[in-house]
Amino acid sequence: MKRTTDRTSNGTRTTRRKGARARRLRAALVALTAASGLLLTACGGGSGNGGKTSDSSYEGEGGPGGGTGGGGNSDAAPLPAPDGTRGADRQREGEQDGRRDIAPDPDHLSTFALDVDTASYGYARRTLSEGRLPDPSTIRPEEFVNSFRQDYERPDGNGFTVTVDGARVDGDRTDEDDWSLVRVGLATRSAGTDGDRPPAALTFVIDVSGSMAEPGRLDLARESLATMTDRLRDEDSVAIVTFSDEAETVLPMTRLDGNRGEIHDAIEVLEPAQSTNLGAGVETGYETAVEGLREGATNRVVLVSDALANTGDTDADTILERIGESRREHGITLFGVGVGSDYGDALMERLADKGDGHTVYVSDEEEGREVFCEQLPRNIELMARDAKAQVAFDPEAVAEFRLVGYENRRVADEDFRDDDVDGGEVGPGHTVTALYAVRTRSGASDGHLATATVRWLDPTSRAPHEESGTLEADDLGDSVWTGGRGLAVTATAAYFADALRPDGRRHRALPGAPGLGELAGHAAGLADRTEDRDIHDLAEAIRTADRLS
Repeated sequence: MKRTTDRTSNGTRTTRRKGARARRLRAALVALTAASGLLLTACGGGSGNGGKTSDSSYEGEGGPGGGTGGGGNSDAAPLPAPDGTRGADRQREGEQDGRRDIAPDPDHLSTFALDVDTASYGYARRTLSEGRLPDPSTIRPEEFVNSFRQDYERPDGNGFTVTVDGARVDGDRTDEDDWSLVRVGLATRSAGTDGDRPPAALTFVIDVSGSMAEPGRLDLARESLATMTDRLRDEDSVAIVTFSDEAETVLPMTRLDGNRGEIHDAIEVLEPAQSTNLGAGVETGYETAVEGLREGATNRVVLVSDALANTGDTDADTILERIGESRREHGITLFGVGVGSDYGDALMERLADKGDGHTVYVSDEEEGREVFCEQLPRNIELMARDAKAQVAFDPEAVAEFRLVGYENRRVADEDFRDDDVDGGEVGPGHTVTALYAVRTRSGASDGHLATATVRWLDPTSRAPHEESGTLEADDLGDSVWTGGRGLAVTATAAYFADALRPDGRRHRALPGAPGLGELAGHAAGLADRTEDRDIHDLAEAIRTADRLS
């Protein structure tokens, strides 16, 4: 597909497909319709999320997997039906009457904060390996999707590239025809050499409660931290805070240069103690990070815990507010590392969202080495702050749509360009993938389908930037299974997550979903074709879930 890149008067670049004048006119009409919808929504008051209801038919409730993410939407109750669906129904009613005076729903927008968490998938694999199906409330499809390497083109400098593609699903499996899966892919530049990044000031907050005595918890953390200490640069700094029933700073912020032995000694004496006062650990950790704050460095708190808070302040909102204050005042970000077969998934995810960071889950020594020795040092630098994405679907071509996952990261449409509204933080070498189920209108085989835009703030200057990409209807592939690796693995991961949260009251299944056995076959074939170990592990996890179902 041929694309050109334009630069607007404010320095924003937009990527668009060369096409006929009619398509450009149609795209302009879409933008006008969307803008009108924003004006009507903003002037109409409405609810706390700006009058917009989510385009997803699933909403995380209280308990594990619930909570409010960076989008700021309430998790008090399930959301209404998708806007896109309601608008489509209203238009079909008008068409059945022979009228076209009922305009399509003006809200053909979907807006969310970027998220690079992967803990939900890692924890699901751990649970399945132990012979248990994961709790549906811990399944976040976007974290399944973002657990796999993608082949998006990357920018030469700072910022993002935007890739939009898609393919049709098997119509024999759906109640209605014309369903497709549309993938929106965002990518930052590749991480440079270790010497290219700014120095790091890392405060490790280590859970040493009694539950961390289980093999694969504190012992794994000790081994990983010791190896990481040898990998960090001399100009980097490390502090260590431990917590059980109380919290203690066992090592203040200390430069690596000439002090590695002292840091190793502090790591080696970590031993499990009593209960889990996570609130005290977080508070002391951020206090230590503030005391050791380094100008010009990446200041980050790394929380290693099973997140099973059972003493002291266990109220998530209070703990989250402490993180929020340090984030706003000092720009300290949080990296959550989950461990243990029993794991407080929901609390760890909310802590990372509020702390402008992300979460991973580690279940063995190999994964621990990858997280602490590869991912963390390589991605210490931030490329974008408060990053959000907005996708505008053409109402002339799209009858309905829904975003897969990101329930805790929704942002009101009119807040997309409000830079005071929290978004996500993204580092170099990251990709972010969002998947949509999209039903096109009958006969919409060509013309504009969607425009995806990402907006972010420069981490240093706080200057806003945007980048966009488009998709035309005739660029949709014939099948998600016969196209490229990226879309196929994204669809496989999303269908797998969907199958693991089967409560029909809370979400609608993705269109064209194969059974777990067939899905495992798709994954195995893809793994053989690509010789990708991660996809092989995905196929094995799906087979295990099929046996346990």
